[in-house]
Amino acid sequence: MNKKLLETIKILSDFEGFRDVCHQQNENNPMPSVEVLNEIVQLIRSILFPGYFGNADVNSKTMLYHIGVNIDKLQTLLTSQIKAGMCFETNSASATCSEIDKISKEKAGSFVSELPNIRKKLHTDVVAAYNGDPAAKSFGEVIFCYPSIRAISNYRIANALLKLNVPLIPRIITEMAHSETGIDIHPGATIGDFFTIDHGTGVVIGETAIIGHNVKMYQGVTLGAKSFPLDANGNPIKGIQRHPNIGNNVIIYSNSTILGTIKVGDNAVIGGNIWVDTDVPEGAKLVQRK
Repeated sequence: MNKKLLETIKILSDFEGFRDVCHQQNENNPMPSVEVLNEIVQLIRSILFPGYFGNADVNSKTMLYHIGVNIDKLQTLLTSQIKAGMCFETNSASATCSEIDKISKEKAGSFVSELPNIRKKLHTDVVAAYNGDPAAKSFGEVIFCYPSIRAISNYRIANALLKLNVPLIPRIITEMAHSETGIDIHPGATIGDFFTIDHGTGVVIGETAIIGHNVKMYQGVTLGAKSFPLDANGNPIKGIQRHPNIGNNVIIYSNSTILGTIKVGDNAVIGGNIWVDTDVPEGAKLVQRK
């Protein structure tokens, strides 16, 4: 190996010199796995939409068996990934990390208990997508084909995990959907029932956004933040409300950008390609001037 190559290896191996972009995991502490998390999401889809995903032979007579088998596998895999996320966040000593086993199992069990509520919400989302698109031929087409259902499914899974204070894993799950669909929904957002995104590519929904019931968005919509407030040291202040509050029965057409902690009132309609950074009254209709 020549001298120049050895020097390059030495520079790249200097952990202290690149601490911010290097991770030093303690021995025997598990790392989160995108592959396993993808398997977990697929398992959850087979539980929430039986017959569409997973074993296609499932029917009313075999439903209990298939869901039982999938739940058992889900709980095992999810426990391991919750533990990995918690160990990654704390980067604790091996002994301390092993104590996380019990907490991980409890959180996995609590998540499984939430699956009926997640299914109810996703059912409303499927109905909203079907009713809101004349091109939709059936619920099955919506479940199989629509990127919005894939992205919203990942969001609702991730949001339930985030509410259980599971670190890192929720963000990985929503970013998986982001990569697949181009729809970027932060797991911390609050989204009501009957939510639909038509087409969807380029939609961005920020962490502290609040969306009411029966809201419809089109491609390219952004619910974003304005300039971030800084602390005394010039660093962005974390954990504060930064994104819009969208009321019930609102329609937002393509490529509109809504920024800051503003309120969009119930039954409002926001036309395409509009920049909004002030409150929108209930029932208002915003369109570009001709």
